[in-house]
Amino acid sequence: MPMTIEELTQNHPCFAQGAKINKGRVHLPVSPGCNIACKFCDRQLNGVDQRPGVASTIITPAEAVELVRRAVRLCPEIAVAGEAGPGDSLATPYALQAFRLIQQEFPHIIKCMSTNGLQLPAFAGEMIALGIDSLTVTVNAVDPVILAQIVEGVAPDLLIHNQLAGIAKISAAGVAVKVNTVLLPGVNAQHIPKIAQRVAAAGAQRMNIIPLIPQHKLSHIRAPGCREVACAREAAEQYLPVFRHCQRCRADAAGLLGGQDFAQELYGTHAAVQNTFSHG
Repeated sequence: MPMTIEELTQNHPCFAQGAKINKGRVHLPVSPGCNIACKFCDRQLNGVDQRPGVASTIITPAEAVELVRRAVRLCPEIAVAGEAGPGDSLATPYALQAFRLIQQEFPHIIKCMSTNGLQLPAFAGEMIALGIDSLTVTVNAVDPVILAQIVEGVAPDLLIHNQLAGIAKISAAGVAVKVNTVLLPGVNAQHIPKIAQRVAAAGAQRMNIIPLIPQHKLSHIRAPGCREVACAREAAEQYLPVFRHCQRCRADAAGLLGGQDFAQELYGTHAAVQNTFSHG
């Protein structure tokens, strides 16, 4: 059975409140490609940028198991194996393959996955059977007109439909669902309450509102200020609890949140690789 939201609050560092320093996570960069193109997304292979969508290397599912072994030896507080990129976890088969192998050797470790949700209805059954404990779905709009300003490479109405249908199917099976929403001033800032309302109705249990990092095709849009982020979070909290401590981690982060990150020790010389990623 997947963990309840209450259990995750005690054991998952991203869900924990106050005591998150006592639990660690290892992110496994097994997913190279993506199936949509968010206009703010600039995926990279490098050891420098401290943000989502960046990893020092891509690993295979078999290598992911070995990395979990090494991570647990380096940091016994590791409680979570997460798959959050640098591409989308369901755009290629490697994330689910890796979790299958990890489940065999580490059945008690929390399995945490992030996705844009396009393929979520197709893979929800497999994810439920595999025992995914926590799922994050990035939902930046539930209005196709607004979403078209944020995402390319997919029909906005199809993406919205699949996200909400997938959230409903996964949450109905007892899997804790968190929604990430990137806050873009002048684009979806006033739309945040509607997003929160729709995803909560679909079954999401938490929301994480992330300030835009201006880059790629949306480099002209400014990052929201602290007051704007606070207002968006307050508006969303009419419908579901909102995260307030996201650190926007890399896709290969490892260790305790707020503590030492030992990704360099896990990935070694790969961390020196820069700007070689193929945007597939």
